[in-house]
Amino acid sequence: MIHNISGAFEKEFGARAIAIARTVAQMTDVQDTVGTNEGFEVIQPIAERIRLATDVDYIVIFDMDGVRYSHPSESKIGTIFEEAENSEALSQHEYISKAIGVQGYSIRAFVPIMNSNATKQVGVINVGIISPKWYNLLGQYQSDILISLFWGLLVGLIGAVFIANHIKKQTLNLEPYQIARIVQERSAIMQAMDVGILATDADGNITFINQLARQYTHYFRKKGTLQEVFPNTWLAEEKIERLESYRPLLLFDQMYLVRTYPIRIQDKNAGHLIMITDRKEAHTMAEELTGIKALVDTLRAQHHEFLNRLHSIAGLIQLKRNEDALSLIIDEITDEEDVIQKLRDKILDYSIQGLLLGKHSRAKELGVHLTLDEDSFLLDFMTGFSSGDLVTIIGNLVDNAMEACLSKDVRDVNILIQGDKHFLYIEVQDSGIGIEGNPEKIFDYGFSTKNRDGHGIGLALVKQIIESNKGTIHITSEVNIGTTIIVKAGVME
Repeated sequence: MIHNISGAFEKEFGARAIAIARTVAQMTDVQDTVGTNEGFEVIQPIAERIRLATDVDYIVIFDMDGVRYSHPSESKIGTIFEEAENSEALSQHEYISKAIGVQGYSIRAFVPIMNSNATKQVGVINVGIISPKWYNLLGQYQSDILISLFWGLLVGLIGAVFIANHIKKQTLNLEPYQIARIVQERSAIMQAMDVGILATDADGNITFINQLARQYTHYFRKKGTLQEVFPNTWLAEEKIERLESYRPLLLFDQMYLVRTYPIRIQDKNAGHLIMITDRKEAHTMAEELTGIKALVDTLRAQHHEFLNRLHSIAGLIQLKRNEDALSLIIDEITDEEDVIQKLRDKILDYSIQGLLLGKHSRAKELGVHLTLDEDSFLLDFMTGFSSGDLVTIIGNLVDNAMEACLSKDVRDVNILIQGDKHFLYIEVQDSGIGIEGNPEKIFDYGFSTKNRDGHGIGLALVKQIIESNKGTIHITSEVNIGTTIIVKAGVME
């Protein structure tokens, strides 16, 4: 406020000083006597009268040689004005300047004096007004300043309280240090997790990506979009609108499993959370669990089957038909030993043996005749495939084949497995209900004939595994006759 007032004073003083100087410069007595001996007696009284009448601090008139003809201090009349030689006013220019003198800071106006004919410059008039000091202005406008400060403080406090409450609501009543700690903790937790994590806003722009996700996607820039991070994949092409559970994703010839979570805040789409898991790591754990799951399935199926057999044997013994009971026991033992021995001879991997044994027991329980083709052999895994891959492929194909037979009187499922380090061939044939329309649709993600959650994923995963290893999967089906699925990869030597 003082700065503005001081500026206003300077403007006003400058305009006032130059107006007075112009008036004096037009006086005939001044024009005719400046530069003459007569001027020392004529000009000083005129200048002093005008100075006192206009309340300016000084009026100095000097000729073209810089000799003063008027000055508030008479002792300086006739002396040389030191600034005259550098004054633009000697070149018929008028201007306003600032200077610091004995009396303080002053605003000065310089106006040239022309002769009565206005043909020649004869001198210069310098009118000065001392500008009040800041503390004088402060004292003069003290009441105005205090009122302004009071209202400014009051409005500022009300505004600060309003803004603080608004920000508090936006930040869930958390203090800044609490927000900073939460952000740091979230970042540390996300970086420490053993899965790749990305978060996006509603427009698909990446807002967070941890180090593991950067390694998986080979994306190391600070900002980006889903289209830039996952080019030519379903994540870039499809709009994420629902939860996706472990959908396969091929990146840089490596298969990953992706889970997507739509993020909703106050029933509005706020972005997405994407979790990426290395399928090899997932399958390493799955392989450990697969044997246990297959064993549990086998034991459960055998439990029901053996209870039925025990009931039959107990009944035969009660009927005193001991020979028939003994024959039933021998047949049961022989059948199980034949199946186990056949698996040992043809399949060298224990996890696949356990899977097929479990499926055999499950088939018995469902009344399905499941057979392993005599030409089957599995000497090793083809390069690129793991034990978990084959468990996923065979398990899903056999499960779908058995379910397709449940509504038929004839329930036959035949499996042919052949493979070594160089090739893989799997054929699963059933006598089920077949598939209406295009049979290839069963490999579409989410497609299922069963109206239950969790279906429509298995065969899509099978197709992803096979195609990621440059294999092919072919299906033929006839309604009410059956379906045959053939998997091929590599070349038989």
